[in-house]
Amino acid sequence: MGRAHEITRIGTANVQSRTDLAKGTRRWTPLRAVRWLLVVGLALTAIAVLERNARLADLTAESERLHAVASQRVDQHDAHLTALSAIAVAGAEQRPDLFHEVAGAIMRFYPRIVGISLVPLDGQHGGLEIGIREAELRDLIRDAAGRSTGAPVLVRYPSDRPAYLIVKRSPNTESARYGLALVIDAAALLDGDSAYWTRPEVARWLALPDGTLLVAAVGDGFMPQFTRALSSGTQPLRLQTAIRMTVSDVLPPGRVALVLAAIVLGALTLRAIGRQRAKVRAAEARAELSGLETRLSHASRVNALGEMASGMAHELTQPLTAILAQAQAARRLAARGETERVAGILEEVVGQTRRASAILERLRTWTRPRERDPEPVDLRECIHVAQTLLAGQAAELDARLDVTVPSTPLLVDGDRVELEQVLFNLIRNALDAVAESAGAREVAVEASLAGDLAVIDVSDTGPGIRPDVRDRLFTPFVTTRENGTGLGLALSHRLVERAGGDLAVVETREGARFRISLPLARVAREAAE
Repeated sequence: MGRAHEITRIGTANVQSRTDLAKGTRRWTPLRAVRWLLVVGLALTAIAVLERNARLADLTAESERLHAVASQRVDQHDAHLTALSAIAVAGAEQRPDLFHEVAGAIMRFYPRIVGISLVPLDGQHGGLEIGIREAELRDLIRDAAGRSTGAPVLVRYPSDRPAYLIVKRSPNTESARYGLALVIDAAALLDGDSAYWTRPEVARWLALPDGTLLVAAVGDGFMPQFTRALSSGTQPLRLQTAIRMTVSDVLPPGRVALVLAAIVLGALTLRAIGRQRAKVRAAEARAELSGLETRLSHASRVNALGEMASGMAHELTQPLTAILAQAQAARRLAARGETERVAGILEEVVGQTRRASAILERLRTWTRPRERDPEPVDLRECIHVAQTLLAGQAAELDARLDVTVPSTPLLVDGDRVELEQVLFNLIRNALDAVAESAGAREVAVEASLAGDLAVIDVSDTGPGIRPDVRDRLFTPFVTTRENGTGLGLALSHRLVERAGGDLAVVETREGARFRISLPLARVAREAAE
């Protein structure tokens, strides 16, 4: 029996754990909310990182393209200076028209070259100037040419115009006669066919090698993110670019909405899958629990047979003794020829025989496992069966078993055997409780009607319920009896709930009181209405 109890305990624990797991799947806990917030945060962070990297990648690609174009353009300046220097040395004084013609053609084909100057280094007046004349450049060009050691010299244009001069001595020797200069529009040097640089969120800087700015970023909040000198040995201008990103740039509302929608959809899908799996687990747990309860119910009734044996012997002894006495009396009357009195005695024998048969039939049906088949059940009959089965135990304990039932049927929808078992368990527990009492040993069973409910109170004059187990009375394997299994009340509570009712402990001054509340059967409610 101990091994059977252990197997039952493990099975019940497994079913309970699976049921708790199924319930836990459906609960929305703060930890789960934190997890989903973390998922949303990670998703938004990923969007921001990807968007930022994509924008930086675009900036880098456009900056490299601009760098290549600008580097190619400044290399052309060297070629122009070489061609113009050759014309100047060949005879710019004799043929100024030729110099003008070549210089004009260069400026027409290369609009970024806004001025060309040929200045004598001996300080004499003369020279040639083509293009802009908004500033006096002669002394600036002579000074730059005088500082040249062979390589062209870069000078900031002396005005607010974003331009610079590239100055070369001509011929490029110590005996140079001229200073030759090209005035370059730095902003035009950076112009191209890409609309990328017209965006307000991007900026460009162009500076001379010494750091003097030629083109500066418009607006605040820009920090250079791309820096590279132009690929030119004579004009290594420093190109810098940047992009300014706001929250809406790195977290585009459309993409964020799409990702959040995907997360919500994923959450709903996972929740639906979890609910479905929880339903499956709960159904499996209910099926397993139902089977376990059926086996447990049958085992409980069979185990109770030993305890009921003495009571049944006592119950059967009374009708058998009466049958024997009545049969002997009938034999004596028949021997004396008083046959008219024999018929009455035989009627008493038949009644006592039926009584014994009814007792045995109740025992047989009560211990037989059967399928649950809800039907209208008169609780008075269930009480009477439990009373009959436990009358012997009450007599042995010298306990008074007081039963009070209404005169009209008390019908509920349920399984007759299960309800009989619940009442048997409660009354037997009450008898066990009063067995420990030194005073009056009384067990009272009172059935009554309370609105749409049938109420049965089972009370006793025992020592009562210990406070440390009161809140766990209906938990499996909780018992105060030395040889108890702790399954009776747990099973009874489950069976009453399955019938749509409730089993609870009622506060009382003396002993203990358990109350069964069951909804009346539909036919009983209709009759009451």
